[in-house]
Amino acid sequence: MDGLGRRLRASLRLKRGRGGSLQDNLRDSGKEPERAQEHCLPAFAGGQHFFEYLLVVSLKKKSAGADYEPTITYQFPKRENLLRGQQEEEERLLGAIPLFCFPDGNEWAPLTEYPRETFSFVLTNVDGSRKIGYCRRLLPAGRGPRLPKVYCIISCLGCFGLFSKILDEVEKRHQISLAVIYPFMQGLREAAFPAPGKTVTLKSFIPDSGTEFISLTRPLDSHLEHVDFSSLLRCLRFEQILQIFASAVLERRIIFLAEGLRLCRGLNETVYSRFRPPCQAHTYCTLSQCIHAAAALLYPFSWAHTYIPVVPESLLDTVCCPTPFMVGVQTRFQQQVMDSPMEEVLLVNLCEGTFLMSVGDEKDILPPKLQDDILDSLGRGTNEPQTSEQLNEHVSGPFVQFFVKTVGHYASYIKREANGQGHFQERAFCKALTSKANRRFVKKFVKTQLFSLFIQEAEKSRNPPAGYFQQKILEYEDQKKQKKSREKTVK
Repeated sequence: MDGLGRRLRASLRLKRGRGGSLQDNLRDSGKEPERAQEHCLPAFAGGQHFFEYLLVVSLKKKSAGADYEPTITYQFPKRENLLRGQQEEEERLLGAIPLFCFPDGNEWAPLTEYPRETFSFVLTNVDGSRKIGYCRRLLPAGRGPRLPKVYCIISCLGCFGLFSKILDEVEKRHQISLAVIYPFMQGLREAAFPAPGKTVTLKSFIPDSGTEFISLTRPLDSHLEHVDFSSLLRCLRFEQILQIFASAVLERRIIFLAEGLRLCRGLNETVYSRFRPPCQAHTYCTLSQCIHAAAALLYPFSWAHTYIPVVPESLLDTVCCPTPFMVGVQTRFQQQVMDSPMEEVLLVNLCEGTFLMSVGDEKDILPPKLQDDILDSLGRGTNEPQTSEQLNEHVSGPFVQFFVKTVGHYASYIKREANGQGHFQERAFCKALTSKANRRFVKKFVKTQLFSLFIQEAEKSRNPPAGYFQQKILEYEDQKKQKKSREKTVK
């Protein structure tokens, strides 16, 4: 593990100039899977495979000392007849995963009770594409003291709610036998990932229970299918969430601290209780959920820099990186983090609901009028209980509207050649904003990688993507036209 940590850190140092990602060494050559418009995860069409691997990661005692080392003890599917390059690539990927399944160190002891934990991690390739690890950590079936193990599903698809349900099915079978998991996962692997709003039904046999039909439905509104904003609302005030958003928009360094992989109950219980979905009154959010939620606020833009929901202990010096990052760290490493030489970082303690470090200008990054609009929208309807879908829409909506008002006119300033290739007219785009405050912000924002990647995709496409963001742009433009029409009528 120490060797892996050194290789990852060396890779990070080598690729700083490119906004390189922490796990760059996992793939020396670029591949493709993901990354596009949905936070750091893309909007996938249907038809792809659900997952690449199901792994079981167990703790094995080191040959020397009392410490344990996480090791892959089960892999499905086993890949055979791989070319040399493919085999090396697979070995690098599988070599990194155990570290992220047990990011909280190797000092374990056998336990008789252990609350199950669901969390995720992201492995980033050199080209910015990502693989997500969906994890369920629990005690194996049996009696007496035993060590926890992790069921980990590796996929390039970002759909956290769906994979959580899959892990529920894996856990149910794990109580019987590992052999019962195999046919379920084989059926899942043969099924195509459903399109938004569609359902795939799997037939699965469980001993003593008979045949079961398992329905997996992908949400119709895919830009929020991977996120749960209740995690942020539990721990932080709206004003603090707005400051985190402002820091992320300018691609700064952001560290989230929390107790273990599960968050303690934060100070913002009053606000959170107003939004808490009725069926989730006593659930605890995780550190990884909080970071996914913070990154999701950037929709329709994608965080393209170092992104580690839970940083393993051996990689803590990531916080010294001079390039942008968004990472989660357990509070037991708080002092180690604060003693590290860091440049302009926002350090968020999720358990205390406080900022331990900040640049100091977070309240001044966004245009004041638009800040007020976001806070006003977030504050409406706080006394009504909401489902998780309603909550997500309520929180995400004001931030989407912020981008509609500041950069929603981007398509009008892409001039196209005869072959369809577009060229973004940055100067005219900025000048089109009538508000000086909005213009000052946008002049900074257009220099970020967030905006650059977005506009590069737009330049390649002949028509604006027919997604949620475009829908909100059209609605906003229609509202402006109606307002002008009413004003003319009054005159």
